[in-house]
Amino acid sequence: MVVLGACVGTGVWAHNPRYRAEGEMCVEFKAMLIAAGIHVLLLIFEVLVCDRIERGSYVWLLVFMPLFFVSPLSVAACVWGFRHDRSLELEIMCSANILQFIFIALRLDKIISWSWLVVCVPLWILMSFLCLVVLYYIICSMLFLHSVDMVTEQRRTYVTMALRWMAIVVHLLIFEVLLVHKLDGHNKLSFVSVFVPLWISLVILLASTLGLKGGNHWWFGIRKDFCHFLLKLLPFLREYGNISHNLQRDDSEALEEMAAIPEPQKNTSMFLHKEVNVPSSGKYFGPPPKLSIDMPD
Repeated sequence: MVVLGACVGTGVWAHNPRYRAEGEMCVEFKAMLIAAGIHVLLLIFEVLVCDRIERGSYVWLLVFMPLFFVSPLSVAACVWGFRHDRSLELEIMCSANILQFIFIALRLDKIISWSWLVVCVPLWILMSFLCLVVLYYIICSMLFLHSVDMVTEQRRTYVTMALRWMAIVVHLLIFEVLLVHKLDGHNKLSFVSVFVPLWISLVILLASTLGLKGGNHWWFGIRKDFCHFLLKLLPFLREYGNISHNLQRDDSEALEEMAAIPEPQKNTSMFLHKEVNVPSSGKYFGPPPKLSIDMPD
């Protein structure tokens, strides 16, 4: 899907030069190409891993070669992303693990005979930084939770972020520790049991990304937010989705609104909504003109 989306977006970019001058479309197109390049290298690595396991005809250093190219590309992408205020998640992880990739390849080729606990030292350093980030989020959320100057929505946001990252990092750390002990032969757990914390961490990460805003508008050449594109593609969603609900409304508000409505005057005449004043001289005066208020655009 990534490759197909990048190809369609590149085709739309090439056939419509006028789109390049619309806001930050040029920056978003370059971000799409960088993300597509990283995913293509990761795909090549996965294919080589499968082929190496099935055939075993070449060394692991060759299998890890796409990851060795991903790391400098990710470093350049991080620098470019910071300059253009782009979100970076996968690029940071790939750029920080280049030494870990080299150690794993050397260990699998038996060039080094270290234990897996020593091989994963770069990973432990990275996880220590992640634990510090989680600790920072927890402390900030506790401070904001007891602050009277913060809005309730902001407090909820910080607390949710702290709980989310704590759950992700803790389960990921448990998986890495169990995997290292399994590879070193210190426990007899099955690989299914070892990978359960990783699955939990990935599910939490996937659920947390569903509510995020933003995204690149050049995937598949749609050039707009995906929700807007979906509403334009399926008009019936606009009819059923453009409905406002007030779940905070209670019966007391309804009673107050009913009390504010004046009761109609009891009049047996046919003029129920008009008041006609007939003075003693017998001259007829029509009803006063109605007040017309035009709503602004």
